Amino acid sequence: MFLVCGAAPAFAQPPSIAPSTSPTPAHPPAPQDEGPIIPDQEFDAAIPPIDTNPNAPMGSIADWEKAQKSPQVQGKTATTPPAIGTTEPLPPPPVNDPDIDKPLTPLNSFDVEPFDDSRYTEADEAKSTNLNYSFRIEGLDKLDDRSTVAPISGDAIKDQFNSLSSLKSGKGKAVNGAMINARMTEDQQLLTDILSGQGYFDASVRGSLQLPAEGSKDPVAVILDTVPGPRYGLGAIAFDAPAVIPPDLISRAFVPKPGEPIVADRILAAEANIAVVLPENGYPFTKVGQRDIALDATTRTGDYTLPVDPGARSSFGDMIIGGKKPVFKPDHIRTLARFKKGQLYDSRKVDDLRKALVATGLLSTVSVQPQPTGTPVGDGTDYADLLVQQEAGPARSLSGQAGYGTGQGIKVEGSWTHRNFFPPEGALIGTATLGTQEQGATATFRRSNAGRRDRTVELSLGALHSNFDAYEAYTGRLAGRISYDSTPIWQKRWTYSYGFELLGTNEQDYDFASAELRRRTFYVLALPGQVTFDTSNSLLDPTRGYRLSAKISPEASLGSGGQIYARSLFEATGYYPATDSIVLAGRARIGMINGVAREEIAPSRRYYGGGGGSVRGFGYQELGPKDPEDRPIGGRSTVEAAAEVRYRFGNYGVVGFIDGGQVYTSSIPKFDDWRFGVGIGGRFYTNFGPMRLDVATPLNRQPGESRVSVYISIGQAF
Repeated sequence: MFLVCGAAPAFAQPPSIAPSTSPTPAHPPAPQDEGPIIPDQEFDAAIPPIDTNPNAPMGSIADWEKAQKSPQVQGKTATTPPAIGTTEPLPPPPVNDPDIDKPLTPLNSFDVEPFDDSRYTEADEAKSTNLNYSFRIEGLDKLDDRSTVAPISGDAIKDQFNSLSSLKSGKGKAVNGAMINARMTEDQQLLTDILSGQGYFDASVRGSLQLPAEGSKDPVAVILDTVPGPRYGLGAIAFDAPAVIPPDLISRAFVPKPGEPIVADRILAAEANIAVVLPENGYPFTKVGQRDIALDATTRTGDYTLPVDPGARSSFGDMIIGGKKPVFKPDHIRTLARFKKGQLYDSRKVDDLRKALVATGLLSTVSVQPQPTGTPVGDGTDYADLLVQQEAGPARSLSGQAGYGTGQGIKVEGSWTHRNFFPPEGALIGTATLGTQEQGATATFRRSNAGRRDRTVELSLGALHSNFDAYEAYTGRLAGRISYDSTPIWQKRWTYSYGFELLGTNEQDYDFASAELRRRTFYVLALPGQVTFDTSNSLLDPTRGYRLSAKISPEASLGSGGQIYARSLFEATGYYPATDSIVLAGRARIGMINGVAREEIAPSRRYYGGGGGSVRGFGYQELGPKDPEDRPIGGRSTVEAAAEVRYRFGNYGVVGFIDGGQVYTSSIPKFDDWRFGVGIGGRFYTNFGPMRLDVATPLNRQPGESRVSVYISIGQAF
């Protein structure tokens, strides 16, 4: 029986669990008695006498030199050891070589021919340094264990070997035979480790070299002759650990079962899983010890024992702040945490807290570590405080984006943000828009995680000039909003927002009564609210699931008389993965304005169709009813639908799509006279979402409509 101890080798070596060598006998046999080397009397005589007065003061150097000239010292033979306290004569000093004092010969006096490296070619280098070799592994062709849990074959062993082999990486070339032999020796151990990692603990690998015949150009043949031996399976599995709650917590986390092959990868993964599962279930201070596997060559099994120290079962305690430049106080960190003091410790919630702290963008470094307190909670657990080490990062940032859309022209936006102008997480944002058809500026105050994780309070003040075919407007806007949002860290099923908008806008549109353009001023108070239900698997690039959203905005307008009406918009999107690389996506949208005539609604508050986020193939706001000059006039209802086939390969993608829809002057959509556009798009996928380029054309194009529309932006169309 052998004992297997220790962790697997690191770095490029494959994981393996190798048996230790046989122990050395405790009492080796004594050598035969061959008698003393020298007689005892001679040995005793050779020992110098002990100084009779070891405490006497030391003599001077002059006394020592005088003693060297005494006849007693000079007359001693070399075979007689001097007594302690006496001295021996020093050998005479060497005679000085007279050439030592001569100056060195100047270098320019030597006749040296400079090295001509032009005579040394690459062919000479290859001829002088390259020794060709080949290698092969014998003895693995019949290895084929079709175990249900961990099947293995000789070809799989060879594939793993080739990925790590020194002989393979040398590409059949070496400087000399010693290098070939060194690589062969290294690969012998590598192949042994690979087989051991698959449970073949008795495997042997013998390397040999076959030299080519004299004068032959054949390479040196390296042969690794392998005898795998039997494959060992797991015997009894035991854990040296105190009782935990629940009792099977450790054994349930250890996936390998008795009878299955002892595979290093599975053993190491199971041990790592114990170190993960226990902290997720109230044991933050778990320590996994060194495994022992006792191999039995008779039964070809190994009894596995793993010491585990779970530490104290713990519940969440207090927040402790650390770091040179902390940003957040304990109260705000508790706002970000998705757990309360006294709840059972769960390392997943600690990881979530760390990610939430990183997502604030205010920290350059952050860590969250449990600290034992020994203070009982009263339910069988102890409090574990969390030490939050944090250092402030840059709070200010500049950002920008640019896009183009037919009907919208070119638009560039830039923003300056101070993310902690009003701590904690009170941001001040300045935004400027410059485009061919839009120009404006906005100042925004935004507090993130306001009293609750992912709740945002926002207040903004802005001015905007818009000049589209449908209308021209000069607008001032004061708006506030409270929202509960999804984030990439925590995507929620239900989200919502509500707030207010106060608009003062001077707008120009076409008046059918006077058959000319007119300019009016509107004052609008709106109370928009939105609810979204989301089952998709991603915010930025969903591939499965669906989303449903409803937005309702009661509004009061002053301008051409007082008007009270309601704007509503309902949308559904769905995503289905047809294959690993193809996703089918669809969208439907219905919008309505009830309680007011179209002419009495500010042109910028009406519904329009067409554009990159609406019906592609048509320019921005191009779809729908028009005036006599073919300018869009907007409507009170709209209906849209879209379907896409998204094909992704690596970081790139191709999309084919068809969009359809219409805008109506009635308050209820009629679902007739649909217009369609078809097109193709390209995607470049980044870590912040796909960059989109779509090109589309309308079907049954009408006079005045664009032949081709181009849309460039960030994110999918829906």
